[in-house]
Amino acid sequence: MEFFRIRRDLPIMQRALIFNAISLITFLAAVFFLVHRGLHLSVEFTGGTVVEVQYAQAAPLEPVRAAMGALGYPDAQVQNFGSSRDALIRLPLKKGLTSAQQSEQVLSALKKQDSSVQLQRVEFVGPQVGKELVTNGLLALACVVAGIMIYLAIRFEWKYAVAGVIANLHDVVIILGFFAFFQWEFSLSVLAAILAVLGYSVNESVVIFDRIRETFRKNKNMPVIDVINHAITSTMSRTIITHGCTEAMVLSMLLFGGATLHFFALALTIGILFGIYSSVFVAAALAMWLGVKRSDLIPAKNPVEEKSHV
Repeated sequence: MEFFRIRRDLPIMQRALIFNAISLITFLAAVFFLVHRGLHLSVEFTGGTVVEVQYAQAAPLEPVRAAMGALGYPDAQVQNFGSSRDALIRLPLKKGLTSAQQSEQVLSALKKQDSSVQLQRVEFVGPQVGKELVTNGLLALACVVAGIMIYLAIRFEWKYAVAGVIANLHDVVIILGFFAFFQWEFSLSVLAAILAVLGYSVNESVVIFDRIRETFRKNKNMPVIDVINHAITSTMSRTIITHGCTEAMVLSMLLFGGATLHFFALALTIGILFGIYSSVFVAAALAMWLGVKRSDLIPAKNPVEEKSHV
């Protein structure tokens, strides 16, 4: 399906050096902020107190967040849990206060707003659990990257695998750079969004690589740079339709999903936008710099075999 067709191939690879320079500058800036500012980790990673409360009616999440801010917890996570009447509150560790004291503060503040609120449970999440989550999260990220590289190497060729993985890691680091620069809260949902972006971005790279292989097969004498330009141009309409529809859904979560989905949707938004850029201007350009050629994707026929068929 195409909404429009570009009649002439766009000279994208002729400007690949410019696009790669922009990518490198953005990547280095993200690494700088990650090193110097670091990530603002959520309670799941740093440890803290989890408080579950129940209301007689639907839990007023925004007033609860305001109450937590007034207690000195502006980064407290408040969300529905189980039903609309239950609210789950995650509080970061605070020096001089135990979990019991924190829960008493929370319940006292909430009862001033609504006397029907009841405390359901209090749990303490230790820093050791947070370290395990960080380790498992990094392991999951490494497994995804390894899987993508193996898949691309089997389906295409090692040069495409290297180009695809570098482009995907480019997206991940830039997302993390945004979260480090603005000090947005990095939670398990954001980690899930990053893993989703990895899979989503590699899909776009596969589409372009597939079109490169198809163009090599149809046009045996076309130069490599023209083949890549044609592959990108011919998939441009599909890219706009696919990413436009996905981004519309993600923006609806960002605008109307509330605080619980805010950073998840924000990470997806950044990842999708940079995923388009990296698949077109990073992965394809890196494949070109690595010296891809027709024989990488379509092995040359043996001349003896060709004569035998004549």
